[in-house]
Amino acid sequence: MALDPMSVDSSNLEPPAIPDTTTTTQEPKYGGHSRFELELEFVQSLSNPEYINFLASNKFLSMPSFVAYLDYLQYWSRPPYLKYLTFPSASLKMLELLQVEQFRKDIINPGITHGLIVEGMKAAVEWHREG
Repeated sequence: MALDPMSVDSSNLEPPAIPDTTTTTQEPKYGGHSRFELELEFVQSLSNPEYINFLASNKFLSMPSFVAYLDYLQYWSRPPYLKYLTFPSASLKMLELLQVEQFRKDIINPGITHGLIVEGMKAAVEWHREG
């Protein structure tokens, strides 16, 4: 019988090893991908407010084990992991907001989700103007 992925206690997990392209490692693969790759893709997906709304709508954000997993993923905000994020500001800000219980409750509101999308677009436009 397979374990429910939401029943895994991530509180004592160490972050995955940074991929070493110079050697072949025997790290377990999940669907052909390393834990590093899966967690990187998941953290990057958190920059999408509609995805966060989807997680809230499907009750993931009210599951203590999922909230603990989000807490565990905060290692992405530190070197050496930080440099692998494509959009670190958006991903890490959302990961930070997801640590707040009230935000996890409020994000189910489509108006708040839309507001985050608009603010993200404004920030992108401003960034391009400055750059």
